[in-house]
Amino acid sequence: MHYTGVYNSPLGELLLASSDTGLCGLWFRGQKYFAAGLDGELCEQETKYTASARQWLDAYFAGNNPDFLPELCLEGTDFQLDVWTELLHIPYGQTTTYGAIARTLAERKGRSAMSAQAVGGAVGRNPIAIIIPCHRVLGAKGSLTGYAAGCDVKRQLLALEGHHRYEH
Repeated sequence: MHYTGVYNSPLGELLLASSDTGLCGLWFRGQKYFAAGLDGELCEQETKYTASARQWLDAYFAGNNPDFLPELCLEGTDFQLDVWTELLHIPYGQTTTYGAIARTLAERKGRSAMSAQAVGGAVGRNPIAIIIPCHRVLGAKGSLTGYAAGCDVKRQLLALEGHHRYEH
C-alpha cells in the first residue's frame, strides 16, 4: 500500500508518496519517471512521512536549508541506492558532477573507474526529487545538464539555494 498527497510548490505541483516505513516518492507532476514504482493500491492519505516531507519542503521553499531529513524508504538496485545515498552528501548550495560521483563510488568499491553515464542514469531515476538533491549534479565543467523535471526547474532550485555559477 502506498499513501499519496499533493504539495503545491512555487515551481509546480509535487506528488508525495509514502509506504508504511518512510517517504518513497516525491515527483514534479509530469516529470520523466513520474510516480515510477507506485504499483498496486494507492490511498490518498497524509502519513507521518508525507507530513515530515511537507515540513521539509516548507522550510526549503522558504529559502532555508532544512536541518532534518524525512525518513526515507528507497527501492532500487544496489547501484542506484549507492548513487542516491551519495547525492544526500552534496551540501546545500553546492554542486558536484556526474564524473565526481563516479570517481567517489569507484574509489569506495575499490575499482579503477566507474561510468559517469551510469551514474547519470541512476541520478535521473531518483524517486525523491529535491530532498535527495539530484538537481545539484552538473555535467562536466559545470554544465547545466538534464533534469527529470526540466532544466528550467533545475536552474530555479539551484538559484533558490544561492547557486548561480554553472555553464549554460
